[in-house]
Amino acid sequence: MADAAPSTTPSTGPSSSGLLPRTHPLDVRPYLTEQTAGAVVAKPLTTAVQVRAELPGPAADAAARVLGVALPARPGTWVATPAGGRVVWLGPDEWLVLDPTTTPWDLEPRLREALAPAGGAAVDVSAQRVVLELSGPLARDLLAAGCAVDTHPSVFPAGRAAQTLLAQAGVVLLALSDDGRHYELLVRSSFARYLADWLVDAATEHRARRA
Repeated sequence: MADAAPSTTPSTGPSSSGLLPRTHPLDVRPYLTEQTAGAVVAKPLTTAVQVRAELPGPAADAAARVLGVALPARPGTWVATPAGGRVVWLGPDEWLVLDPTTTPWDLEPRLREALAPAGGAAVDVSAQRVVLELSGPLARDLLAAGCAVDTHPSVFPAGRAAQTLLAQAGVVLLALSDDGRHYELLVRSSFARYLADWLVDAATEHRARRA
């Protein structure tokens, strides 16, 4: 059964301020979930804001007040926000905030206005990446086909993150469970179609087994 095409960011709100609705780079790959034996789903476009702040420091404290959670201090980790988003550690003074429950024109100004007086910064990067969800028993096999990160749950449990390569495409890999069956991939929008096609190819043997 063919899967539905990925959703796009709703146009409600941006249209009233003169902004065009965004289209999803993988709308032209509606077969992605079916052709990866159900392992890969293109998530709807999500709000993403890059945060820069000194930790510890007043800017990091300001970000925590807006997000409802402290910026993760441990390299290679992410934390959940009360709103249902994620804050991903990218560097000693850099984080990526993902929030599917709000809009870029809401979250970015709130963070920027809170951080700027304290020497921090917040920039909307929502158009920069696409989120792919990998789940089920094939998730680790697909990752292992093109990624050098050891995703065994004993070393890469829920809450871990890695900036790495998958099929030579730069990605941010997030572990969402402790059983090695649930991950998210953040890939540059310009590489999204390439990576989707690679994942379909990597899943060929698994489709054959299920046929």
